[in-house]
This record gives sequence, C-alpha cells and structure tokens, in this order.
Amino acid sequence: MKAVAGVRRPGTEAVRDNGGMREIATSDGSIRLGQFLKLANVVESGSDARALLEDGQVQVNGEVEERRGRQLRRGDVVTVGGAELRVG
Repeated sequence: MKAVAGVRRPGTEAVRDNGGMREIATSDGSIRLGQFLKLANVVESGSDARALLEDGQVQVNGEVEERRGRQLRRGDVVTVGGAELRVG
C-alpha cells in the first residue's frame, strides 16, 4: 500500500496543499471514494482502498466510511492516516 504523498501521478488533476489539508481537484466536482483515494495517491489499487475501508481507517466528513463506491462531492473532507484531503 502506498503512503499519502504530494506527488502527482501522470494524468491526474491538480493537487493543492492548503496549510495541512490537501485539495484534490476533480474534473466535475464529484467522484467515488475508491477513485478519489487513487487520485490522491493514497492507494495504488481498488483492493488497497478496500483494505483501508474495511479496517475503518477512512473518514468522510468526520464519520467512518466503509463503502468504496461512496459518492463524494466538492467540499467533502476525507481523512486517512491523519491526512486531510478535500474534494475540489
């Protein structure tokens, strides 16, 4: 499993660091949680995302989330391993 990093993968949208909270820009302002975790370079694959979710290590807007298909919208905050990521 890949650690949270500020490095952009080729073909991804912009990543901005807003004083500790990283904002991950999406093309239309909505994205599924599993895809978001990959876009943010938190995980490398869907199976890695599933493992994090099953272990209760992912929160969306302060609540533990277990669904990889959870639809995120612009402004939602995802917390993983102490890192805060905002959907942009």
